[in-house]
Amino acid sequence: MVPAAGCGLSPFNREVIVLLPKLSFSKLSVPGKGVAVVFVNDKLSAGAVTSDLLGGAEGLLARAAETAGFSGKARTTLDLIAPAGLGLDRLIVIGLGAEELSETDWMALGGVAMGAIGSAKAATVCLEAPGGDIAAEMAAAFAMGMKLRGYSFDRYKSRKDEDAPTEPARVEIGTSDAKGAKKAWAEADGVSDGVVLARDLVNEPANVLTTLEFAKRAQALADLGVEVEVLDEKAMKKLKMNALLGVAQGSETPPRLVVMRWNGGKKDAQPVAFVGKGVVFDTGGISIKPAASMEDMKGDMGGAAAVTGLMHALAARKAKVNVVGVIGLVENMPDGKAQRPGDIVTAMSGATIEVINTDAEGRLVLADALWYTQDRFKPAFMINLATLTGAVLVALGSQHAGVFSNDDALVGRLAEAGAATDEKVWRLPLSKEYDKLIDTPNADMKNTGGRMAGSITAAQFLQRFVNDVPWVHIDVAGTAMASPKTETSKGWASGYGVRLLDRLVREHYEG
Repeated sequence: MVPAAGCGLSPFNREVIVLLPKLSFSKLSVPGKGVAVVFVNDKLSAGAVTSDLLGGAEGLLARAAETAGFSGKARTTLDLIAPAGLGLDRLIVIGLGAEELSETDWMALGGVAMGAIGSAKAATVCLEAPGGDIAAEMAAAFAMGMKLRGYSFDRYKSRKDEDAPTEPARVEIGTSDAKGAKKAWAEADGVSDGVVLARDLVNEPANVLTTLEFAKRAQALADLGVEVEVLDEKAMKKLKMNALLGVAQGSETPPRLVVMRWNGGKKDAQPVAFVGKGVVFDTGGISIKPAASMEDMKGDMGGAAAVTGLMHALAARKAKVNVVGVIGLVENMPDGKAQRPGDIVTAMSGATIEVINTDAEGRLVLADALWYTQDRFKPAFMINLATLTGAVLVALGSQHAGVFSNDDALVGRLAEAGAATDEKVWRLPLSKEYDKLIDTPNADMKNTGGRMAGSITAAQFLQRFVNDVPWVHIDVAGTAMASPKTETSKGWASGYGVRLLDRLVREHYEG
């Protein structure tokens, strides 16, 4: 297993310590000491093992719940310190509510539990509910929630909180099917590592995560059996990738195109393909952005991060499918060699593009990356991810990623995966009327259609580079970074897209 990105030495020559919790599974039993986590429903009823535990302190829970106003509502907590009649240091009671719980509910509860454990060095979880056992897959989802909630990005802080833990918390999860939970977690853990990798990449500052460093971290996936090929500037010039190269020409950091291949399916089976925008920092180029919040543009490679994290997830769980991941890595800077508004470039496809606004750069990168992917690999489908437009935030906020597609069946499957993982998507339209907005008398197309329908015209632009391949464009500008805090994501980068696309592949494309 590849360590989470960023392990090793920081630019300040300090060792990076990753404090993700150490999780294990065991048979359900009554904990006798330390910190225990238990669950009750909205009637304060508990499972058999928890009831045995609480039997040692008759009436304790009822009295404490009444005093604290705890009713067992879903995802609420009651924290009892040194509970009388029990040998525990702490008893953490978490509400299940009254509804039947889904996989995402159990994942959220894992996040709640990890948050409640806080700085404790160790804890035991009695993972049970009144009236029934917890399925192994739900136990694995709970563990994933714990792990993702335990993630933080503070490696560049030279001064640490004196009360902060210095080693990972050890959490033992007691469940009725410990053997099945261990098996399910063996796969889910690899997916969670993919999410962590994507978060790390998006969180890293641009002076650390250059195009070359990003490519290097993608190459580390070779340890999992991923074949990684890195195309340099010379190779891309030979392929006539002038749309991508034009974005990069103002930066001292050279562009790279990284091709990752996981061959887990049958030898001659058609691959599926994922393509990511990897603008490691976006000033807007000559069409420079306002200074306010420009620092957030270190995250303009969230699409490439998701593709890289997905490749980690699929390889780590040995997915039975052939997958291609392609990421275009550039930096968009405004020096004397930078691309100008009004320039016309010829993409790898042979199409000419008038660059109206150099801040509409991601679609230029994707134009060549998409064409290269469909031309070389002939995939069954292509899905690209990109922090592409501010307009998608206006349309959807940060609750859904915007999706655009030329294939109803593919986008339907993606929507199902979004509902199952709570990485939600919402389809927006494509049509020839919108396509006309990127026509120009000076070239085959221009790279922006103006303010109106900005996310749609960006997608119309990309569609011109996919040929007849089934294709989905996911605009993750509102979901990959600075997205709402959840029970399992408390930082700036969410890792959005890894679990979504892993579920899509798992449910529909593994042989």
